[in-house]
Order: sequence, then structure tokens, then C-alpha cells
Amino acid sequence: MIAFSTIQDEVAVLTDGESVEKTLSIIELITSGGTSGMVIIFILFLLLIVSVYIYFERIFAIKAASKVDSNFMNQIKDHVSNGKIDSAQMLCAQQNSPVSRLIAKGLTRIGKPLEDINTAIENAGRLEIYNLEKNVSVLATISGVGPMIGFLGTVIGMIISIFELANAGGTIQMDVLASGLYTAMTTTVGGLIVGIVAYVAFNHVVGRTNKVVYQMEANSIEFLDHLNEPI
Repeated sequence: MIAFSTIQDEVAVLTDGESVEKTLSIIELITSGGTSGMVIIFILFLLLIVSVYIYFERIFAIKAASKVDSNFMNQIKDHVSNGKIDSAQMLCAQQNSPVSRLIAKGLTRIGKPLEDINTAIENAGRLEIYNLEKNVSVLATISGVGPMIGFLGTVIGMIISIFELANAGGTIQMDVLASGLYTAMTTTVGGLIVGIVAYVAFNHVVGRTNKVVYQMEANSIEFLDHLNEPI
């Protein structure tokens, strides 16, 4: 009977252990890291918001900049061939895109040496590229700084854990170490997430920008070739 009751007690303990299911939400995970962990997570969250905002703002701006009428250059060449420079400039003003602004700059130099026209277009192109790449460097910075801030939280969490161990009085309790360990783990994950998001966003924006730059170069070369054609 004694052995049977002992088995029943063990089964009861196992049953009770299986019935208890502990869950941890994201909010609880963040708040369990203490004040230092929450501060770092808040900074990482702000960096994530900035990254997402810059990404979508640049994507919409680049998408608008890449819209050029497929018949635009043909109309420009017709106007230039017929000596209708004013009409060509009006057409560029209506398009209002990086390509049209480069062509408009070249139109203002018609009558001067081809080298001067090319220089004017290149200078205008540098300004357009600068506008296209506005705030993109911030994404690159966040992609590098995010994991470093997360690693800073990791170091702070480990320092907290070591401090608690040193003052534990010879007894190690997991609940005493929990705050520091939560800080270490959550900030690491948060920093990596921010870094990955910013890195992917940066590369995608740079890729889209390069396509617009190639488009500008192709149309500028086409315009200069037309001016260089023998009459």
C-alpha cells in the first residue's frame, strides 16, 4: 500500500506538471528584461520605424522618377531637328522627371560645343542622383548600428547576471538571473531584426536607384548622339 500510494503521488505530480503550460508573450519577454532592456528595445524599435519609413518614401520617389513616356525621346529629337527648342523645353517641363530635367539642361546649351552640353548634363545628373539617394545612407548606418546596439544590450544583460551571481550569497537561483538573461537575449534578437530589415531595404533601394541612373545615362547618350549627327 505504501508503494502504491507513492506511485499515485508521482503520477499526480506528473499530471499536474503536464497540465501547467507556461506561455510568454512578446510584451512579457520585453518587460522581463528590466529597465535597461526596455530602453534598448525602445531605441531599436525607433530605428526600425525610421528604416521602414525611409524605405517606402524612397521607393515611391524612385518609382515616380522612373516614369518616362516611351515616346519622349522621339518627340525631343523631332523638335530639335525642326529647330523647335522651346517646344522641346515645354515637353521636358510637362514630364518633370530626372530624365526630362537632364534633357532640358542640355537644351539650354544647344549652340555651344558638344563638350559643354555634355558637362552641363553630367552636372545636372549628379544633382538628380543626390536627390534619388537622399537618406539612403541612413539605412546603411542603421543596418550596422542596429546589431551593435543589440550587442550592447547583451553585454549589459550579462553584467547584470554576473552582478546578481556575485551577490547571491553562495546560492544560485534562476529567477535572480532571469532579468539579465532576458535583457541579453531580447536585445540581441531585436538588434539582428533591425539590422536585417535595414540591410535588405538599403540594397533594394540602391538597386532601384541604379536602374533610374542607367535610364538617365541611356537617354542622355541618345540625346547627345542626336546632336552629334550630321545635318
